[in-house]
Amino acid sequence: MTCHELEALRLGLMNVLGTEDRTVREHAEGELEGELEGPIEGLAEAESLSEIERHLDGALVDLEEEIARADEESQEYDYLRGRLVAVRDAERAVHRLTTQGEDVLSGLGESHDVLHETFPADE
Repeated sequence: MTCHELEALRLGLMNVLGTEDRTVREHAEGELEGELEGPIEGLAEAESLSEIERHLDGALVDLEEEIARADEESQEYDYLRGRLVAVRDAERAVHRLTTQGEDVLSGLGESHDVLHETFPADE
């Protein structure tokens, strides 16, 4: 058993951040071999945070459906529930990253405005 959602998320974040760690990428790709379809494929190939958030939401829906079909007495059920907690935690982390990025963007706009107020350009 593996956490396909987390490995796909790692690949998507590597794409978005421009991370070129070949070892990490190869490990994640190996974990996902034969599993690249639907939201997992979308996550692995995402090129923006908004794509990651959208595909992660889809992956969570799929995982919740898998849990609903699982036998509650099995070890797999416990593993799946643990996976759900980890993926929801990752979802919150991605949301924080998106919010922080938007805050940086907003702050840069404010800095630009203050600079022009302090040093008006001749028109």
